[in-house]
Amino acid sequence: MTPALWQRPRPAQPPADFAVLLDQLHVAIAAIGSRFRRAALASSLSAEDLVLMHAIAVTAAPIEVFMIDTGRLPLSTLRVRQASEARMGVAIRVVTPDPRAVADHEQRHGRFGFYESVAVRHACCHLRKVEPLERALAGRDAWLTGQRRAQGPERAHLRVEETDVARGVAKFNLLAAWSDDDLWHAVDRFALPVNELYERGYPSIGCDPCSRAVRAGEDPRAGRWWWETANSKECGLHRPPPRAAVEEQR
Repeated sequence: MTPALWQRPRPAQPPADFAVLLDQLHVAIAAIGSRFRRAALASSLSAEDLVLMHAIAVTAAPIEVFMIDTGRLPLSTLRVRQASEARMGVAIRVVTPDPRAVADHEQRHGRFGFYESVAVRHACCHLRKVEPLERALAGRDAWLTGQRRAQGPERAHLRVEETDVARGVAKFNLLAAWSDDDLWHAVDRFALPVNELYERGYPSIGCDPCSRAVRAGEDPRAGRWWWETANSKECGLHRPPPRAAVEEQR
């Protein structure tokens, strides 16, 4: 019987190329820590970001980890922060939006105005996510993300290494080539304390009002800003690179 909701993969055996991918990840993390003076992982506390955080801990790379607490995160996400810090011994710096900007936005549009238009939702994402990210990346020379090609068509052309031209820093999507099975095998192998919402049909978890569970077979990001059309499933944190040929890393 087909499950009604998305279910996280539970591979019975390690994926065929997992050992190679893991070794490549550790080598890349260590190299970034040596190559850049102020590299950071921008973590949403997703399963992907916890895999990266674990690699940072294992390699002892001097890469800071920070998260953006938008003020609308699920309680389960906040619990992951505490559990992952305790599990891996890596501190997570918390960055928050400008409270005056949030108050002004809510006064003009209401607390749930983002349901009314894409423009208002983008404005909310900008002040709660993008602007704090700009502050967090100020003065940095590299940042790491947990983006993967398997997350949906809008990320199918991700490169492992690119230049964030708008911010003038190197950007690394070190899990770009990882499959869903690769990711979840790592989660289980290293006993990472992932968000409980994954077990409730959420393949992609953002702010509480803007995320929902998805049906089995749906696009993994269908539950993000679920009231909008499929062509607006980004928040502005990641400006998509040109649709160029992807350099295979596998």
